Amino acid sequence: MRVGYNKPLYVLPFDHRGSFQKKMFGWDGTLSAAQTAEIAAAKAVIYDGFRQALKQGVPQDRAGILLDEEFGFACLQDAKKAGITIACPAEKSGQNEFDFEYGEDFGRHIEKVDPDFCKVLVRYNVEDDAIQNDRQAKRLARLSDYLHQNNRKFMFELLVPATDAQLKALGGDKKKYDRDVRPDLMIAAVHALQERGVEPDVWKIEGLDKREDCVRVAQATRRDGRSEVGNIVLGRGEDDKKVVEWLQTAAGVPGFIGFAVGRTTFWDPLKAFLDKKISREDAVSQIAKQYQTWVNIFENAR
Repeated sequence: MRVGYNKPLYVLPFDHRGSFQKKMFGWDGTLSAAQTAEIAAAKAVIYDGFRQALKQGVPQDRAGILLDEEFGFACLQDAKKAGITIACPAEKSGQNEFDFEYGEDFGRHIEKVDPDFCKVLVRYNVEDDAIQNDRQAKRLARLSDYLHQNNRKFMFELLVPATDAQLKALGGDKKKYDRDVRPDLMIAAVHALQERGVEPDVWKIEGLDKREDCVRVAQATRRDGRSEVGNIVLGRGEDDKKVVEWLQTAAGVPGFIGFAVGRTTFWDPLKAFLDKKISREDAVSQIAKQYQTWVNIFENAR
């Protein structure tokens, strides 16, 4: 099986569901039809920002959106018609353990959206709960097989949160964990998942502070004949300065093909619009400008 995607890929992710509902709108629990429509309308602002960035020169063949079916189906359909690369999540939102959003019905929902990429967000630390890791790996291998049998690409967002013991050993220093411990754990997770038959075409990777760690991670994702596999840097909701550092560190490394930066791109302008501090037009324009900035930074650093 030949897996991989090795063209430049600059993704605007706004597939946030639980966190978006709660933190952007302050709503808990089951949503009414009106609330669902309100969230969909907010996501349309982000989508319009993305479309504006394309009009202003971001190359469409390198650009993509990552958006959920629940709140973004209309935008996904519009993007599909326009020939824009689309990715859609398969995971249940806001859970520590990966499971399918639509349970056994996951395949039907993937076919309905018809995405170029199916994306999962997975928390996987090889030194954490082995039984949970095993359950996750089984589900992920099943999805991996399904996607490749149906000629779809698999995008894998790997988060490696510290265990309590790992953090305690560092005196609670999260920055030290990110810099000195996480890179090795990411590589171990990639190897473990590959050995279980989980074969992403693109890995969405938490930003790394050192270029040599980017090189090692890319080597892990591309080992044993996986030479076409791509890696993209995620923003993790960090501030602009940190995101710029991560993009510049990864951009020149073979195997790093782009980024997926969401909240740092859209959160502040969208919140300002919802709070009636700026117009919809201004929010769209600010989102477009920020997304375009990331593209320019990555292209220049390549």
